[in-house]
Amino acid sequence: MENKWAIILGCSTGHGAATAKQLASEGFGIIGFHLDRGPIKKDALKFEKEIGTLNGSRVKFWNENAADKEVMLSRIEDIKDLVQDGEIKLLMHSIAFGSTTNFFEPTPVLQRQMDMTQHVMAHCIIYWTQTLLDNSLLKSGSRIIGLTSEGSYKAMEGYGPVGVAKASLEAIVRQIGWELGSKGITANTIQAGITPTRALTKISNDWEEWVEKTKERNPMKRVTKPEDVAGLVSLLMSNKANFVNCSTIFCDGGEHRSL
Repeated sequence: MENKWAIILGCSTGHGAATAKQLASEGFGIIGFHLDRGPIKKDALKFEKEIGTLNGSRVKFWNENAADKEVMLSRIEDIKDLVQDGEIKLLMHSIAFGSTTNFFEPTPVLQRQMDMTQHVMAHCIIYWTQTLLDNSLLKSGSRIIGLTSEGSYKAMEGYGPVGVAKASLEAIVRQIGWELGSKGITANTIQAGITPTRALTKISNDWEEWVEKTKERNPMKRVTKPEDVAGLVSLLMSNKANFVNCSTIFCDGGEHRSL
């Protein structure tokens, strides 16, 4: 069996969890980072065990801040021990943690909130990619994937800092693909539609209204599911997708084309 692995930053819920499950069922080893506390931490532990039943226990989750460069550097040797003579075929950024507020009223966003959101939701993928390259863990055929949203180009209530970070993530991933394409390493972002995940409930108190409005405006009359995104990631892992690079790929049933 091919010794292939995926690193998923933000692996315990939502798109990251669905992708971990999908790829594990296809024989990928899964290395995941999540940052959960309390009862949610127990759910993550259960999910890690579930992944292990799909891929022969080739799974390791760390409940640590993947956006912290010190955490990243401290885990590289552990990652190398897990992968052995294999390769990291996927580095996926699925971290959904940032300040959900406006720039001005009712409470002006603070510089530290902007800086944190930018780093966690965009900049950290640069340093992960650099470190994996330095340790010969990314090779031709490896994929870098980030998750973006409509907020990268639309103004939305309470989404200012995150919207800026999503736009930055798209630019960063595009640049990664441009610089590493000659090595056969591709980088793309996936724009999912409104998805009822734990992250959505943190963005707005009106998230249920968002879901209902999305069902009305989406051409397929439903919201996006994490499994939809996981299916697209699976497709992109195929060698048939080797020439897809520096792109934003929509996985929203056509939602972005509707008002």
